[in-house]
Amino acid sequence: MKISIIGTGYVGLVTGVCLSKKGHDVTCFDKDDNIVSSLNNGIPTFFENGLEKILSDVIKNKKFQAKLITKNPNFKSDVIIIAVGTPSMDGEIDLTYIKEVSKILGLYLKSIDHFVSIVIKSTVVPGTTDTVVRSILEEYSGKAIGEFGLGMNPEFLREGSAIDDAMNPDRIVLGYEDHKTLKLLQELYKPWKSEKINVNCRTAEMIKYANNSLLATQISAVNEIA
Repeated sequence: MKISIIGTGYVGLVTGVCLSKKGHDVTCFDKDDNIVSSLNNGIPTFFENGLEKILSDVIKNKKFQAKLITKNPNFKSDVIIIAVGTPSMDGEIDLTYIKEVSKILGLYLKSIDHFVSIVIKSTVVPGTTDTVVRSILEEYSGKAIGEFGLGMNPEFLREGSAIDDAMNPDRIVLGYEDHKTLKLLQELYKPWKSEKINVNCRTAEMIKYANNSLLATQISAVNEIA
C-alpha cells in the first residue's frame, strides 16, 4: 500500500520505517526542511536502537522517503496517518497541531475524487477523532464520512525498544468510523500476525489512555514499595 505519515517525531518515524520494512511504500511529511533532508540521507533526528539501520535499509530499497509538507500537498496514498505531537498544557491536551493538520487534509480531500482514509496515530482523549477531527475534515472538505474514511490506530511504543515493539506487537488496535477504513487498516497490518482488536475510534482512544494509566500506576506502586 501507499502510505503517507504526517509527523516525523518518535511515533511517526518509527511507524514509517517499520511499515516500509514490511513492504509498504511510505512517505513521511514534515514542515522542517532540515529534518526532511536528514531523513532522506538516512540520518534519524533522534536515537532509537536499530532505527538508523532500518532507515538505511528502507531507503536503499526505495520503500521510504521524506517530503516537505506544503499548503497544497499531493499525498497520493490510500491511507494518511496523523502522528503529530499532542503535548499536555496545564493538565489539558493541546490539539493545536492535530487541528492544523486536519485543516490541511480537509482541503486536500476537497481537491480529490477518490477515497482516502485519515487515521489518527497521535495520543488523543476519547472522543477527539470522531468529533474534533471529523468536524474539521467535513467543514474544510465539504464531504461526509463515507466519502472519506476516518480511523484511530494508537501506538504502544517504549523508548529504547520501539522498533521491536512496532515489529512484534502483542496486539494491534484498529479503530474505525467506517468499514472501508477498517478494511484498509486490516490490509495495512496484514503482514503482522499479532492479535487485531477492531473497535470504534472512541474505544481505540480509551484503550491507549487505559494502557498509559495502568503503566503509570504500576510505576507509582513499585516506587512506593521501594
